[in-house]
Amino acid sequence: MKNKRQIEILKIISEQEIETQEEILNQLSERGYTATQATVSRDIKELNLVKVNGQKKKTKYAQLTGKALTIPEQLLPVFAHGFVSADYANNLVIVKTLPGMAQAVASAIDSLELSETLGTIAGDDALLMVCRTEEYAGTVVETLRNLV
Repeated sequence: MKNKRQIEILKIISEQEIETQEEILNQLSERGYTATQATVSRDIKELNLVKVNGQKKKTKYAQLTGKALTIPEQLLPVFAHGFVSADYANNLVIVKTLPGMAQAVASAIDSLELSETLGTIAGDDALLMVCRTEEYAGTVVETLRNLV
């Protein structure tokens, strides 16, 4: 049942711009699935769904794609302590770090193996990521902020 429900959630977010968990619950209910908000919240986490910019300045759920969507245990403290902020413009993501930490944070980010990221360049206290699309850049920024 869980797998079918999660497949249905992926269908729902690919067909519509879904902004809230409540909207997912309503859509599931209309399609014959019974779930609680807590169940949907767990499904969102397991499916690696993140909020990205949709149309009309609203956010929507989208699936973060990539092979490894977690930072290895030994790199997570480096990322968490070095990360300061992240933002994007068009398809470019800028990550600010503590001085001297950009290369270590870049290594941690590269371990995510984000499929739509073309490359990462690190300096002393900032790094640049080039993504294929602006939408994916927004997804990456949201993901990085959630990892901290």
